Amino acid sequence: DVTEIEEKEAQAKQEEQIMKEQELSNLLHEKRYLKALGLAISLDRPHTVLTVVKAILKEPEGRRHLEENIARLRKDQKEAVLGFLVTWNTNSRNCHEAQAVLETLLKHETPDDLLQFSGVKSAVESLLPYT
Repeated sequence: DVTEIEEKEAQAKQEEQIMKEQELSNLLHEKRYLKALGLAISLDRPHTVLTVVKAILKEPEGRRHLEENIARLRKDQKEAVLGFLVTWNTNSRNCHEAQAVLETLLKHETPDDLLQFSGVKSAVESLLPYT
């Protein structure tokens, strides 16, 4: 019977998730946005990534800070953010943040690099009607 082992594993995963949530909250409070972005992306939390982007844009020099943080993300993280911003862009409340992130990606990535992103074709097709 492996029920007890599975329950312990599930409990450990839940505890780890809670710890990451707390760490994310602390990072946002401390305004350590790059680490917060990375953690939110790794947790696959588009809404949390959007919250971090909004927090960055509220700062003085927010656009510049957003560019600095997005530019420092790894390629896989940028791909994830591109996927997230497609969804954000369809909602008028979040479209400005989506456009700011999209602008940053277009400024700092070469067209050839962007073409290497997984799902870029569908992302562009989804962005065109709303952009």
